[in-house]
Amino acid sequence: MEENDNMDYFYKQVLQKDVTRRLQVGPDLIDYLSDPQRSWDVEQDKPRLDKTIDELTGWVNSSNYKVALLGIDIVSAFVDRLTERFRSYIITVLPALVDRLGDAKDQVREQAQALILKLMEQTATPMYVWERLFSGFKHKTWRSREGLCLCLVATLNAYGAQPLSLSKFVPHLCSLTGDQNPQVREAAMTSLVEVYRHVGEKVRIDLNKRDLPSARLQNILSRFDEVLNSGNMALSLSQGKRQSLTPFTRRVSHKHSLPKKLAVHKVHVNRKL
Repeated sequence: MEENDNMDYFYKQVLQKDVTRRLQVGPDLIDYLSDPQRSWDVEQDKPRLDKTIDELTGWVNSSNYKVALLGIDIVSAFVDRLTERFRSYIITVLPALVDRLGDAKDQVREQAQALILKLMEQTATPMYVWERLFSGFKHKTWRSREGLCLCLVATLNAYGAQPLSLSKFVPHLCSLTGDQNPQVREAAMTSLVEVYRHVGEKVRIDLNKRDLPSARLQNILSRFDEVLNSGNMALSLSQGKRQSLTPFTRRVSHKHSLPKKLAVHKVHVNRKL
């Protein structure tokens, strides 16, 4: 085995803090992980793997957007390599991904959302991932709060309502409709409308029981009416009765594919700064 073609070598490289070196070694690590025969030793030493994933969160949270994108791409490669065995690392990587939902660059935000959805596709159920995302609705960065609302819309579009306990989302979304940031308020409104579009009238009943300011409540309900009258509901009445606001009851098949636009692609970085 070549001395620079094993997990011990790449673990040491992940520890590097130099930006130029990170941009050089990152694509090599992705190529290594993509070949199961070359990367047979990935899981041989679990403490080493634990430390590697933990260190990669520092890449994802890098102030250099090229390193951040590359870090997201490397974590994505580990997800591809480990699939369901990556489940124990979800709690490690999600805080960094939620932070990146608040990044100033569109590409970083989009890649962070795509990887969150990929975790739902390949490592655990959507609700398992979301149970560990709820705290992000109170994130100190408004873009992260907005990004999490948009991530919920993307989740509903990818999986529908059945794998989600949507009643757990409604209190968070109601709170964010009063957020100090107008973009967060709008994203929360949009998310509530999307929940209504998928599960129907039980959402309206639920909101009427909450202590929302009258004007805000009427604004939300008027949006519900608009989507209902447009004929753009995602479910039929019978489906809505079966799936609305019910607990998660089944595991999503990993055969379900994400929309192509949400797939995580390799980041092509310029190795020259």
